[in-house]
Amino acid sequence: MSDENNIVLTSSQPDLGEIKIAPEVVEVIIGIAASEVEGVYSMHGSIANSFSKLFGRQDRKQGVKLAAAQNELKVDVNVFLNYGVSVPKVASEIQDKVAQQVLFMTGLQLASVDVHVQGVVPEKVEATVDPNNIFGEEKEENK
Repeated sequence: MSDENNIVLTSSQPDLGEIKIAPEVVEVIIGIAASEVEGVYSMHGSIANSFSKLFGRQDRKQGVKLAAAQNELKVDVNVFLNYGVSVPKVASEIQDKVAQQVLFMTGLQLASVDVHVQGVVPEKVEATVDPNNIFGEEKEENK
C-alpha cells in the first residue's frame, strides 16, 4: 500500500512522529457505523463484494466510498433499508452516526456524508406448514 494514499493526522506532539491512517480503515469504520443504525437491512456493495461474500469473506467497507478532495473528506454510503422505516429519518441517523464515529475514532471531520438508498427489503413471511395437511387439502368429513 502506498503512503501517499494514507491520511496524515495532525498530532498534538509532532516530535513523537506522524500518525497515518489508511483510507480503508476509515471506510471500515463508516461501514460498521452505518450498518448498526436501526432500519438498515444491509450495505450495498459491488459485484466483487458479492463474490467475496459467497466465499465467506465479509467486506466491512462494503457500500462505502471515501473521497478526498481539497483537504476535505466526502463519503458516499449505499444502503438497503427495511420496509416500513422512515427513509429520511434513517438516512439522517446514518449521517449523524457516521460523522460521530469517524470523529471519535480518528479525529477527522467529514465534509459530507451522502446516503444513497438503493432499495427497501420487505419483511420475510415464514410459510407455516401443517404437518397433518402438507398439501393444504381440506379434509372431507366422514359421513
